[in-house]
Amino acid sequence: MKRLWVTGYKMHELFFNSKDPGIGFVKKAIEKRLRYQIENEALEWVIISGQQGTELWAAEVVFQLQEEYPELKLAVITPFLDQEKNWKEEKQEEYLLILEQADFVSTVTKRPYEGPWQFRARDQFLLDNTDGILLFYDEDGKEGSPKYIKEKAMKRYEEDGYEVITISAYDIQDIVEEEQLKHWDW
Repeated sequence: MKRLWVTGYKMHELFFNSKDPGIGFVKKAIEKRLRYQIENEALEWVIISGQQGTELWAAEVVFQLQEEYPELKLAVITPFLDQEKNWKEEKQEEYLLILEQADFVSTVTKRPYEGPWQFRARDQFLLDNTDGILLFYDEDGKEGSPKYIKEKAMKRYEEDGYEVITISAYDIQDIVEEEQLKHWDW
């Protein structure tokens, strides 16, 4: 798999603030999946649309992994221009830093926000231009926005074998337990 779309829960769907320690566990789960894809599937591109939460955390993970795997690239393909316009200033600054470091930046509709159709256009574009998806979504837990992406990705899987990789609450729990064991005083 050369091109992997990474998406999932938005920040506000899981955490109350950006300092929550749970975010570190989500990043470790993303790193674990990406590392596997790089080492076993020759992953070249991680593609996000720049949403707060899973996608921007994935960007941070990619930047860390690039130190070890300089061939790994990050693309940010937004649904519309200036998606960060109404974000808090701190979040805008973080987002713009990610755009500056990304290897490729573009937008699907090439215009400012006009309506929900732009999110559907983004989803279709990313499904059509990636080999698979890494989706942080918990079927047994909080539904949230990733539910709709999962439905589209699974339909694509049934049609042509599009690869669907998930991170669930169980995966996060495994990471938490692994980290606890590392710090356990035997």
